[in-house]
Amino acid sequence: MQNPGASRFFFLPALAALCGCARDAGPPALLGTLEWDRIAVPAEVSEPITQILVNEGDQVAADQLLLTLDPRRTQAQLDAAQADMQRLVAALDELRHGARVETIDASRAALARAQTTAANAKITRDRAAAIRKQGLNSQADLDTADTTLSQANADANAARANLAELLNGTRPEDLAQGEASLAQARATVAQLQVTLSRLSVHAPRSGRVDALPFKLGDRPPAGASVVSFLVGDAPYARVYVPETRRVGLQQGMRFSIHVEGAAQPFTATLTRIRSEASFTPYFALSGDDASRLTYRAELVLDGDAARTLPAGVPCQATALAAK
Repeated sequence: MQNPGASRFFFLPALAALCGCARDAGPPALLGTLEWDRIAVPAEVSEPITQILVNEGDQVAADQLLLTLDPRRTQAQLDAAQADMQRLVAALDELRHGARVETIDASRAALARAQTTAANAKITRDRAAAIRKQGLNSQADLDTADTTLSQANADANAARANLAELLNGTRPEDLAQGEASLAQARATVAQLQVTLSRLSVHAPRSGRVDALPFKLGDRPPAGASVVSFLVGDAPYARVYVPETRRVGLQQGMRFSIHVEGAAQPFTATLTRIRSEASFTPYFALSGDDASRLTYRAELVLDGDAARTLPAGVPCQATALAAK
C-alpha cells in the first residue's frame, strides 16, 4: 500500500515546477484598444442640412460629396459683398481719373455766382452805411447788410476752394484709402466664397465614414463636426506599457494582437512609443501596476483583414520572439 505522505512529498515539487513554468511563460500582455486615425469635418456656419449622400460605414473617395448645408444666407452675403466691391472699384477709378470737365465748369460757374452775390452784398452794405450817416435808416438795417456781406464772402471762398480742389486732383492719401477699402472688400468676398464652397461638404481624403452626428434638417452649430472619418492604410493597437517594460521595447518590434471577437490573432509592428508617461486607463490598472507609470504605444496591424476592423474594440498585444 502506497504511503499517502510520500505521494504528497512528490506532488508538491511537481506543482512548484508547474508554477515556475507558468511564471516563465513571459510578461503579461499589453492591454489597449484598436484605433484608426480620425478626421472630423466641421460646419463652417450654422445652417440646416439639406442633403446627406452617404451612410455610416461607407467607404468614400477623396473629394467625394458627402452632405450639403443650406447656402442661401451665405450666397446673399456674398452677393452684397460683391456689390460693395464693385462700388469701391468705381469710386477708386473716379479718384484716379480726377474730376470731369463738366464738374470743373459747374464749379467755376458756382464761384462766379458766389462772387457776384458777394459784390452785390458789398454794394448794398455800402449804401446802407451811407444812408445811416444821414440818419435815414436804423442801425439794425446796417447790421443786416454787414451780415449778408459776410455770408456772401464766405460762400465765395467756399466755391473758390472747391474749384481749387477739383483743379489740383486727388491727394495720394485719398487714393491709398480707396485702395485699402477695395482690398478689404475683395478679402471679404474671397472669405465668403470659401465659406460658400464648404457648405458642400466633401471628403478631405479617402476613408470610411465613422459617424454622422446630425440628421437631415438639423442645424448644427458653427464649428460642430458634421462628419467623422476613419482614415489610414490600417488600424493600430493603442496599448499602455508599464514602466518596468519600457526599456525593453524598441520601434520595429513585432507583436501578436488578439482582438476581442476575432478568431485569429493579427501581427503588428511597434511604430511609436511615447517618451513621457501618460494617463493610464482603468482597464490597464491591476495589482502593483496601479502605482506605476505607463507609456502609450502604437502598433500598426498587418494584413488586408485588419482593414475591416472597427475602432474602439479592446485588444491585447504579446511580444513575438525575435528571429
